[in-house]
Amino acid sequence: MPSSRSAAAPLAGVVRTPDERFSAVPNFPWEPRYLDDLPGFEGLRLHYIDAGPPTAEVTFVCLHGEPTWSFLYRKMIPLFVAAGHRALAFDFFGFGRSDKPVDEARYTVPFHRNTALAVLRRLAPRNVCLVVQDWGGIIGLTLPMELPDMISRLIVMNTALPIGEPLGQGFADWRAFVAGKPDFPVSGLMKRSVAGLPEEEAAAYDAPFPDPDYRAGLRRFPELVMTDPGMEGIAESRRARTFLSQAWTGESFMAVGAKDPVFSPAHMEGMRKLIRNCPEVMQVPEGGHFVQEHGGPIAAAALARFRLG
Repeated sequence: MPSSRSAAAPLAGVVRTPDERFSAVPNFPWEPRYLDDLPGFEGLRLHYIDAGPPTAEVTFVCLHGEPTWSFLYRKMIPLFVAAGHRALAFDFFGFGRSDKPVDEARYTVPFHRNTALAVLRRLAPRNVCLVVQDWGGIIGLTLPMELPDMISRLIVMNTALPIGEPLGQGFADWRAFVAGKPDFPVSGLMKRSVAGLPEEEAAAYDAPFPDPDYRAGLRRFPELVMTDPGMEGIAESRRARTFLSQAWTGESFMAVGAKDPVFSPAHMEGMRKLIRNCPEVMQVPEGGHFVQEHGGPIAAAALARFRLG
């Protein structure tokens, strides 16, 4: 059963960030919860938060990307809950408070995608609005075709559905940066990307990674993005594009950080056209790649669009 308890010690070859690393994390009041019985992931403990009424008619499920964790959604979750809805956010393995295999080869597109499917099937939320950005979208936008009776709405932020083609110089530079400086401070990246980010909030992004052993998933994610033909995950991404453009009947909302050097407004306009009946994009002029740092207005606009406010 989901719980807030600590599970048994992690398996050999797996590290678990000590709880004390998160003791000073600000503006994130939700009790940590864990799943340690996901089918196919035996011996791994996954962290998630569950806010709002568990019997709510609508559940917002928030998926983070690289190199962040569920802390990224701290400005959006309160608005979802204040409107009477449930909000779930989990940390992919290798990130946040979830367990972290130290072997980079463990991290694959199917590994992360199957994690997301296992979590949704295990927690069985109703009437889901999927909230995605970065890898949260690369993985998350392939989920509605698998769970069409569960997922009825989308909030899409700076992301992609790669199909074996280059994503531009911005992404190429990011991939090269991680390969050349695999132990870069995440807090430094966040401060450069988010103007005015308070020091203590920037530090919260470093919390999951005490030393290089904890960073295998972080190092691996950029190499997994499907920018060359034949890469794992392309088939699912192509299927998702077809589903979202032709068979998707749910509601959608898109917000774009205009200063993102990887997923530009022009790129996101292409993404909008992939999603059937997706309305005009909400531009966030001061937002960058991590546009959830401007998440309050985005959540409010999405709730209004969906008439859920």
